[in-house]
Amino acid sequence: MKIKNNFITFITVLILLVPLLTGCQNSMEGTSADGVTRITFWHGINPPENREIFNELLAQFNENNPDIEVQGLYVGQPDEQLPKIIASVVGNQPPDVLWYVPQLTGKLVDLGAIKPLTEWFDGSTLKEEIEPAMLSTMRLGNEIWSVPFATNNTAMFYRPSLFEEAGITELPSSWDEFVTVAGQLTKGNEQHGVLLSSGKGEFTVFVWLPFIYGADGFIVENDQPNLINEGTQKALSLGAELVNSNYAILSAPDRGYELDDFISGRVAMQITGPWTLAQLKQSGIDYGVFPLPVVDKPATVLGGESLFVFRTNPEREKASLRFLEYILGEEFQQQWALQTGYLPINRLVKDSVEYQQFVAENPVLEVFLEQMDNAYTRPILSDYPTISENLGRAIESTLLGQKSAEDALGESQKRINLSIGN
Repeated sequence: MKIKNNFITFITVLILLVPLLTGCQNSMEGTSADGVTRITFWHGINPPENREIFNELLAQFNENNPDIEVQGLYVGQPDEQLPKIIASVVGNQPPDVLWYVPQLTGKLVDLGAIKPLTEWFDGSTLKEEIEPAMLSTMRLGNEIWSVPFATNNTAMFYRPSLFEEAGITELPSSWDEFVTVAGQLTKGNEQHGVLLSSGKGEFTVFVWLPFIYGADGFIVENDQPNLINEGTQKALSLGAELVNSNYAILSAPDRGYELDDFISGRVAMQITGPWTLAQLKQSGIDYGVFPLPVVDKPATVLGGESLFVFRTNPEREKASLRFLEYILGEEFQQQWALQTGYLPINRLVKDSVEYQQFVAENPVLEVFLEQMDNAYTRPILSDYPTISENLGRAIESTLLGQKSAEDALGESQKRINLSIGN
């Protein structure tokens, strides 16, 4: 399938984003006169605590590789990055390496923007160290187009002290139990059972897809987008039930990853992932984690971002591959996992004594590690950004009470069909 871009919207985006391109490297530049190859790395690493950790690890790479200088640039959350990425490609001013969800692969391949990594990866000793589950996120067709930065999935974080106050002694394992517990934890408008992610962005979709898949739903059928099915409707209706009962509050639009309400105790539960451990430890609050409630089958979604190498010139592409080797390697993966809570994608790290000790000291990680057995991969399709945006619209519309799940999904499916020409 090939996306038919709206030309007017596309040109408008480019005009608005021209100033963002002026600070980037020219794509024809290579190694400078001082013998240093300088490359740019665009990312949206969050929360800020994790960004600081990454910057320290990046500084180590630059210090240990004096012939390469990687400039890390935080360019916003993934949904804020997308128009900048497209504009940089069309303006011939792309970053050298991009941190983004692998679902962008198809679009970048269609644009001819990224370098295939198959030959490099097949010839690397790192190939045997990467978790096999990650391979599905790296491939499109017969080529490897990206490598994983780290991985994760989502589970339910909760405040044990608030559960104790409410007299709750057992953690919910089913949707029905989840709704009941959310009600027990709600105290008027002062405290709510759960915060639900809302908005049109990819994080909202990432959080809700486990409920869709767990209800035997889907968003692609026979390689075609299809949001209209019983499982997808059941998942969105669950959210509407929680909101209508006043058991849940909604995140700010596209800010479902923010933990302010959870940390303050205004909500007792929130769906998020292990990347929040550094932030939660700094907050000093009590917290625990339990698997996502089940309706038909256990399900979560494979998370984490991938690294893409853009087509620039041989010197910068070679330097970019050196940077990828560092990110995939045991040294970076261990430090990143131990300091942030992300799950390592390097098996040597996962099996190491240091990491096993870290899990023993942070037993909440066991939930995420065990859920990997039931993790689904989001579709790697050219049309995925269109599918995701419109599924996000349906989720938001349903949670806000503007439409029923059935009507919201029906309208989103029509928009998808118009966008891709079905």
